Amino acid sequence: MGQALGLIQVDQSTVAIKETFGKFDEVLEPGCHFLPWCIGKQIAGYLSLRVQQLDVRCETKTKDNVFANVVASVQYRALADKASDAFYRLSNTREQIQSYVFDVIRASVPKMNLDDAFEQKNEIAKAVENELEKAMSMYGYEIVQTLIVDIEPDEHVKRAMNEINAAARLRLAASEKAEAEKILQIKRAEGDAESKYLAGLGIARQRQAIVDGLRDSVLAFSENVPGTSAKDVMDMVLVTQYFDTMKEIGASSKSSSVFIPHGPGAVRDIAAQIRDGQLQASLL
Repeated sequence: MGQALGLIQVDQSTVAIKETFGKFDEVLEPGCHFLPWCIGKQIAGYLSLRVQQLDVRCETKTKDNVFANVVASVQYRALADKASDAFYRLSNTREQIQSYVFDVIRASVPKMNLDDAFEQKNEIAKAVENELEKAMSMYGYEIVQTLIVDIEPDEHVKRAMNEINAAARLRLAASEKAEAEKILQIKRAEGDAESKYLAGLGIARQRQAIVDGLRDSVLAFSENVPGTSAKDVMDMVLVTQYFDTMKEIGASSKSSSVFIPHGPGAVRDIAAQIRDGQLQASLL
């Protein structure tokens, strides 16, 4: 009914292109407009001013001869003050933008190695955005933002990269494990050495205490029993120690059979061996 009366409605964030007998007349802003079709007035079309997004997938080759798909996302919109240029000068805006994206990506990425391309995604996106801004501004479009959202190498290349990374991590783990085992062995050896050192000190102190006790016993016995010599006292001590040893061997439940010489002369023989050992040590 409205169109029959020459009334049209232009929605928000949209402009209408008005023509008179097929010639551009003006750009109609959002709202209600009178359009007397009987005198050749008509709407050639509508143009959205909203931000639009175009995802472009471009296959290219890097400097180290790796083929990869670069996915770029371009956000753009038509300018209200250049709506006539945006409507008339381009027949297919999306294809035009895609052609410029292909051109810039295939000129930039082949200068980089694959690892550099991942690290310099922002530089690639900036180069695409600058080129599109210069090219599309004359057609009445503004480039809002350009993003490189993904770089996808060939599947075989990705598998190889993952294997290289896994091998490097395994090598690092093996090195760390070996270093830990080395430290553990060193600490174990240090602890064992310290333990043996302390055990040696204990044995030395024990023997020193035994020697001191024997000396005190010999001196006390010689003073209290006139006519006894140090040899007599030592023989008596050896007899006492001999029988104590025999008692402990017999009382032990876990001891195996032990055969030792036993008789009246056994103690005398043991004492003679001890004295001979002491004499030889003093001569050395």
